[in-house]
Amino acid sequence: MDTNLNTKKLLIIGHTYPEPSTTAAGGRMMQLIQFFTGSNYEITFVSTASKGEKSANLIAQNIATKNIKLNDSTFDDFVKELNPTVVMFDRFITEEQFGWRVSENCPQALKILDTEDLHFLRNARKEAIKKNKPVSEANLFSDSSKRELASILRCDLSLIISEYEIELLRNTFKISSDILFYLPLLTDANTEFKNTVSFTERENFLAIGNLLHPPNVDSVLQLKKLWPKVKKQIPSAELHVYGAYAPQQILQLNNKKEGFIVKGWAEDIKEIMNNYRVQLAPIRFGAGLKGKLFDAMQFGLPSITTEIGAEGLNGNLAFGGIITTSDEYFITKAVELYSDENAWQNAQENGFRIIKKRFLDELFSEKLKARITSLVENITNHRQENFLGQVIQHHTLQSTKYLSKWIETKNQIPQSSSPVCFANSDEVRDEYK
Repeated sequence: MDTNLNTKKLLIIGHTYPEPSTTAAGGRMMQLIQFFTGSNYEITFVSTASKGEKSANLIAQNIATKNIKLNDSTFDDFVKELNPTVVMFDRFITEEQFGWRVSENCPQALKILDTEDLHFLRNARKEAIKKNKPVSEANLFSDSSKRELASILRCDLSLIISEYEIELLRNTFKISSDILFYLPLLTDANTEFKNTVSFTERENFLAIGNLLHPPNVDSVLQLKKLWPKVKKQIPSAELHVYGAYAPQQILQLNNKKEGFIVKGWAEDIKEIMNNYRVQLAPIRFGAGLKGKLFDAMQFGLPSITTEIGAEGLNGNLAFGGIITTSDEYFITKAVELYSDENAWQNAQENGFRIIKKRFLDELFSEKLKARITSLVENITNHRQENFLGQVIQHHTLQSTKYLSKWIETKNQIPQSSSPVCFANSDEVRDEYK
């Protein structure tokens, strides 16, 4: 394969177009785009989704974009003509949808899966919460986990955002380290790790997060129950809730008298976080790294959260705030951190220390570049060593491929002239949306 620096091509198949101002996933994707741009790749970004008003302007960054269709063979011609060096799938669902087409039309392309977070882990924890079970008892051995793990095995390399998740894959599911790479959220070494707004100049509590994301919605609903007990002890304080795409169940929680204010989308996260004294994030389920807590540490904003919220962030270091284990402890520590300047400053410094020691770009970029270069140059040997992935790929080509072709054929038959009954066709279509 031609690995000339001027001819390397990256195709990103996006679940959606990235929205870095509304989601941590969007920010993560833009970091990856920046990495590949810096590695001299020509980048093409495609998605079945439509661009939104908050989508990043990729064209302005010299990134070609294209909308593609599900279960449509026109993608085959497109990817064959593009002939990418590397194909990156944004979450396992896009690999399920398009991975077999890439393998069939560009067999030498390196396939990378950006998991964002382990979806089966988040879903298992969500189900545990719904059943009033601790998340430690979540059922990880589900059909959802089989699908996502199969996707990881089919790919040449999977980017894993959390240390907890990479250890789970290695130890519980026995996934080889040869096809995994730990790549968390990152920040630039030039970030100014100092507080520009003092403790006394800040006021009120902050809750923030994309409100299409179920863990964030659940977190706000938890705050609605916890907030009155905090407010009772700090009558002057308010809680301001920020987040794009707030559903009606969140909008209707707005209550000025209670000091529970739903603000909506936060355009400038740094400006917002510099104005508040404490972030509240009673996250009960989820996976990956929580962008709101990562950002807060960068901008000197201490947080009160849960063990799930802080998972993967602080390692062996003291957290940039307080990790709580009960509602009562959450309330107590929220009041204490808001009121105690020394404790607040210590929490802020802890956050800065975590970012500097664990999440600087320079700690990961060169290692990732070397890993990708090595895989591109030795793709045949790498795939032979991951023979189980080839086995799963073989069976995928015999099942997912023909299911997709069946759906494509059905879509081409006019409804009024087709006497054939396709059982459960709506379910099949929903599965591959």
